[in-house]
Amino acid sequence: MSDPRITSSIFTRGAVDLSALRTPAPTPAPTQPGPSGGLPGATAGGGVSVIDVSEATFQSEVLERSLTTPVIVDFWAEWCEPCKQLSPVLERLATEGGGAWVLAKVDVDANPRIAQMFRVQGIPMVYAVVGGQPIDAFSGVVPEAQLRQWIQAVLKAGGVTVAEPEDPRLDEADDALMSGDLDAAEQAYKKILAESPADAAAEAGLAQVGLARRVAGADPGAAIAAAQANPDDVEAQLLAADIEVLSGQAEAAYARLVGLVRRTAGDDREKVRRHLVGLFAVAGPEDPAVASARRALASALF
Repeated sequence: MSDPRITSSIFTRGAVDLSALRTPAPTPAPTQPGPSGGLPGATAGGGVSVIDVSEATFQSEVLERSLTTPVIVDFWAEWCEPCKQLSPVLERLATEGGGAWVLAKVDVDANPRIAQMFRVQGIPMVYAVVGGQPIDAFSGVVPEAQLRQWIQAVLKAGGVTVAEPEDPRLDEADDALMSGDLDAAEQAYKKILAESPADAAAEAGLAQVGLARRVAGADPGAAIAAAQANPDDVEAQLLAADIEVLSGQAEAAYARLVGLVRRTAGDDREKVRRHLVGLFAVAGPEDPAVASARRALASALF
């Protein structure tokens, strides 16, 4: 059920054994603030939207809660810089969800046993738990637009009624992209932009179509190796950046291309700049990593 736009999804049904965590939970310990410096607290309706979870509370707050409400588990640590990018976005979306799903935050340093049970090998890592079982997961930082799509898929899998999007044209375009029909998706996004040129969601969708086409058939490992071996090969660097974005390493992709802008001139420089701006469109203007990379790009250009 993974959203194909989050290509780092690694879940295989039945691969995670949580039986060791299904034990009577003692009195919950006081919660600790997450990497964003505090939790949003309760929703307007009085329900919890974001919670800190320990081994002692895991059964009640995650497994039992997921029987009625989808729970998304965010594995993080204080020292993890990418976590500080992803966690605030997850917290904001959980609060925005108004109780449709709950974000459970697990500090891997304080709760190594939970991380072991979920086979967490790197963070940030995010699991969706529905009906007492993990159903999907991804690792790394992903753009908010992709994250929203993934959460919507989790809610549907959990039997939660998802509100219809305000623009049915966008829903049709997204469905085409998710099914791999890039031609139909491109046509649909372009139609929306012809009528609403400032539609950020359609711009992001069209950028994702271009990204999917550029990496089709590429060997990720070989492409990254080629870029490392040939730092001044513009085409190799552009492909490596595309692959990094699809792997949840957007910041690395941005840094790669900003560096390339500094090392190139003329037509090559403009080509790299345009490519980087196109990658910004995939994430959307609200992504904090995009804002930072735009400043770096401006510095490189001027």
